[in-house]
Amino acid sequence: MASLQLATKARHAFYVNPVPTLYRSIVKELPRILTIYDIDIPVPEARAGIRSLFETNAQIKDSRVLDMLVEKGYMELEETMLHYKQKPHLLRIFEGFKHKHSGGDRKKLGLNSSADDQFNRA
Repeated sequence: MASLQLATKARHAFYVNPVPTLYRSIVKELPRILTIYDIDIPVPEARAGIRSLFETNAQIKDSRVLDMLVEKGYMELEETMLHYKQKPHLLRIFEGFKHKHSGGDRKKLGLNSSADDQFNRA
């Protein structure tokens, strides 16, 4: 079985700035990932999706939480490179979680709804 062991390397390496190092390693592998999964998104747009994930956690200052997130990031990268993920999992990341609809957001149907209303219920 193929093994990259990026998370193990990240755990044993002592970086001055581990978060930018993780970001650079993800961006470095991004064209290969887009090719492997046959995702038709320009690299800058995919990079913006990755950057938005990093920006959501920018306010975290606790070093233990940062270490955990960096290690989790390396594990996600490793699983992606080993093709453990599916294409929709990556599209959700690259498109920036555009589709956040739940069942409560759907259009309600009445008793006398037509077939068109039922079909267009989104």
